[in-house]
Amino acid sequence: MDSIAENLEQVRARIAAACARAGRAPESVRLLAVSKTYGPEAVREAAAAGQRRFGENRVQEAAAKIPECPGQLEWHLIGHLQSNKAPLAARLFDWVHSVDSAKLLEALDRQAGETGRTLRALVQVNVSGERSKSGLAPADAPAVLALANRLRHVQVVGLMTIPPLAADPETARPFFRKLRERRDAWAAETGLELPELSMGMTHDLDVAVEEGATFVRVGTGIFGARARPAPETEET
Repeated sequence: MDSIAENLEQVRARIAAACARAGRAPESVRLLAVSKTYGPEAVREAAAAGQRRFGENRVQEAAAKIPECPGQLEWHLIGHLQSNKAPLAARLFDWVHSVDSAKLLEALDRQAGETGRTLRALVQVNVSGERSKSGLAPADAPAVLALANRLRHVQVVGLMTIPPLAADPETARPFFRKLRERRDAWAAETGLELPELSMGMTHDLDVAVEEGATFVRVGTGIFGARARPAPETEET
């Protein structure tokens, strides 16, 4: 079995190869190591191999784990967030990838202000229309994006999506492309800078990078198989 450091090298090589095919600079894509269900010892091993950005799905799990991990790491919430957990999320995380309502965005802004922090946020868009997926319908996203200019403590900097799970990575391509196209249109309509696209996981990150991802979320490709199955909407 490969070590976490060896797995990180392999994932970084995949990102670099996909960037080369797309004519992109490798540094334009940031690797998010999804550490949900893995213990702090796995995070420490990845950090020792140079990984600095980590993603968690559940606020309570992160609250127990983060204090046991090295300092100076960047923490991203990628799972569904309820508004009543916004206070804790605003203290724990530097980025929230899964904003799916105006209510949540306003709650994060308020809570970040109370803690004296600035958060970066991505609006999650359900481009596939699957009922099992969180995220805004594309028709509803512009109204939430329009709030960004009124926020003081949250910077809305892009979009996130999760495509339907499929064995063939190419199946995800039209969904990644659709998110990028929506981003371009909404940025032009709103005047917002939306440079970030969080899309692509272990099995389809290559396609996501070719379609413009700036964050890829990789869990099992770095840390190995999880001890228990995760819901489809949380596969990484």
